[in-house]
Amino acid sequence: MNTIALIPARYASQRFPGKLMQKLGDKTVILQTYLAVENTGLFREVAVVTDSEEIFREITSHGGKAVMSHRHHLCGSDRIAEAAGEFPFAELIVNVQGDEPFTSASSLKALLEAFHSPEAQSIDVASLMAPVGDPAAFENPNVVKVVTDRHGFALLFSRSPIPYSRDPEEFRAPVYKHIGIYAFRRDALLRFASLPPGPLELSEKLENLRFLEYGMNIKMVEVASSARGIDVPEDLENARRMISGDL
Repeated sequence: MNTIALIPARYASQRFPGKLMQKLGDKTVILQTYLAVENTGLFREVAVVTDSEEIFREITSHGGKAVMSHRHHLCGSDRIAEAAGEFPFAELIVNVQGDEPFTSASSLKALLEAFHSPEAQSIDVASLMAPVGDPAAFENPNVVKVVTDRHGFALLFSRSPIPYSRDPEEFRAPVYKHIGIYAFRRDALLRFASLPPGPLELSEKLENLRFLEYGMNIKMVEVASSARGIDVPEDLENARRMISGDL
């Protein structure tokens, strides 16, 4: 399939405004993310989709491709759905968050391989998850948890600690963190953007719940660990220490 990667990049992040233009090593966070995705060699096109002229210039001035949004969007997937019209050949559209500068080729490859599995025809969207071993992460509302059925399709996403263990000494179900990278079939992405957010999405502020509320199938692909995203200033400092070799 013709596969592209679109990177939604909103300047006015609620928890960390302007974080995508912060320096990480000798480049900005958004440029590091763009190059990480571009350098995988997995995509026919890679582009940043943004509402910010500053971010647009940052990418294009370094030889990258960027697309300006012309409407307000509730989430990143809505933003890339608007930009999908710029790429009419794209059959599979991957959404990589702009604050994921350590996105790896291996995780993206695992995500794309879901569409070559025996159950591929039943997949509207694929996404990633990784085991959670840290009790603090399990309780943290910024760490989105996911539970799946026996075939690996998502049943529920939540900021709350799920699944709850009523008798943990008797049985404790595995806990997975959702990693916010998606691969959409083109028609699934456009359908998503045409639907109004439901009560679960509005309550939890999680776009992935819109798929479940409208009966769309999300195949979860397990990877060993998740890359470090940058949600708050502390994450940026840790990322800088990683780049410098101190972590």
